[in-house]
Amino acid sequence: MALFIAYHLSFVTSSAQVGEHRSELAVGVNGGYALSSVGFVPKVPQGQHGGITGGLSVRYTSEKYFNSICAIVAELNYAQIGWKESILTPDDEPVINRTTGLQEEYQRDMSYLQLPVFARLGWGRERRGFQFFFQVGPQFGTFLSESTKMNFDWKDRTPVYSDGTGRTSSVVAQDTMAVEHRIDYGIAGGLGLEFSHPRLGHFLLEGRYYYGLGDIYGNSKRDYFGRSNFSNIVVKLTYLFDIRKTKNSKIK
Repeated sequence: MALFIAYHLSFVTSSAQVGEHRSELAVGVNGGYALSSVGFVPKVPQGQHGGITGGLSVRYTSEKYFNSICAIVAELNYAQIGWKESILTPDDEPVINRTTGLQEEYQRDMSYLQLPVFARLGWGRERRGFQFFFQVGPQFGTFLSESTKMNFDWKDRTPVYSDGTGRTSSVVAQDTMAVEHRIDYGIAGGLGLEFSHPRLGHFLLEGRYYYGLGDIYGNSKRDYFGRSNFSNIVVKLTYLFDIRKTKNSKIK
């Protein structure tokens, strides 16, 4: 992946272009929905946590190399991510709290400011029509805030009973732990479809996956968790308008 990004960046910095030169700048906004979870070790049973994401986008297109349209894309996004626990019995039934009589629910909501930077390759029309694209690159995030949603008191939670009933998992330390590492980083990649119009701009629909390489909690031998990294699935819409366009009548 590092070689791919370095190879792609060379298109921007090289003065001797092999393909058809471009120097196009587009900016705009993006918004979407993120499904997230945390890869805890030891494992915590989870569903998908849902939250919104959105922010600003910028794209610099540098070259068309054979049939591939080469660009660098960066975003600055606000994202609501976190985890949602699946509190089940060994029979995969919801755990009913004996005090409240309700199904036990726990969710941690966390907000981040995220900066993904992508090397992008596109195939298709640039000015009018459709273009398929693939992009991949690093993503950095900084923690902003967190909150907890739970419908039971911590002291009254259902444990794992000795007769094999109650919760399937005895791992509950995460429920009372605040974020320890405020910086998040990892790798993101996505596939999408873009529709362009010479006067209206560019409309993009993308599916993206992010895998975190950092942990939200300490992972030393003294810490409870050996791993606690994010993974996100994001569906996103983006609108871009051109700030600078290459003067070339051959560009379609």
